Amino acid sequence: MLTELAALYSEHVALLAGSVFVLGLTIGSFLNVVIYRLPIMLEREWRLQANELLPAPVAEPALAGAELPTHFSLSVPRSACPTCRTPIAAWHNIPLVSWLLLRGRCAACKAPISWRYPGVELATGMLSAAAAWHFGFGIPLGCALLVTWSLVALTGIDVDHQLLPDDITLPLLWAGLLAAVIFGAAAGQSIPVAPADAILGAAAGYLSLWTVYHLFRLVTGKEGMGYGDFKLFAALGAWLGWRLLPLVILLAAATGALIGILMIVARGRDRAAPMPFGPYLAAAGWLAMMYGNGIVAGYLRLSGLQH
Repeated sequence: MLTELAALYSEHVALLAGSVFVLGLTIGSFLNVVIYRLPIMLEREWRLQANELLPAPVAEPALAGAELPTHFSLSVPRSACPTCRTPIAAWHNIPLVSWLLLRGRCAACKAPISWRYPGVELATGMLSAAAAWHFGFGIPLGCALLVTWSLVALTGIDVDHQLLPDDITLPLLWAGLLAAVIFGAAAGQSIPVAPADAILGAAAGYLSLWTVYHLFRLVTGKEGMGYGDFKLFAALGAWLGWRLLPLVILLAAATGALIGILMIVARGRDRAAPMPFGPYLAAAGWLAMMYGNGIVAGYLRLSGLQH
């Protein structure tokens, strides 16, 4: 049965992309939970650790104006409306469809539901479908989906909290190294890469940004980025190999600079205000995973360095 299904998907890429799009919508719904709850869970853990050392207890974080439940995880309690706290019924929690049918409002209190929830679902579905169309059925697609879903979650959390949790970056890093050892092919494959390329990529990714961070701090006395950025870049290096890291950092830096300038001009954003770098690393890493080898080869041909 599995062999026949694999053969069917291999012959009909559009069917594969459509199936993965639906799967991506479902995963995107779960990623919304991760983006919202994981930082609260981490803050609660940090406060509990602080209370063991500090003489005065630190107050628990609030949950949308309500007291945080004793048991709070990615699965408990049930998802609820942030305004009226009414639990969301299963038929009101169908990815993208329910939001459209409810016209973006809570079924109980009619309070607006942020467009961000269906936005994350739709983005996850579309990125997953694009990966399926690009890689086709097989191990590279499974690896690409894991990387895509992790990057979506990290982007949402970094935008909200300027935080790239170890709970995601470190498993992503180790998964990239293990995938290279188990499935890694010859150098030049998009994902997963050969073991040597993955190890060098992880080391180069971490040490490069670590070095920039400390040089910037020595010169300016300020911290230009966080350690989460180092770990994310190392994870991208483990999945993509060291050869694509220059492309990733160039794309991330150029995009970050452009968007930062536009925000200053359009919104009068304070230049001294910190701006998360993780989303730009994530976007650049995803583009490099999909098209990196083609971009590099095209540049080498245009520059005359390769015939």
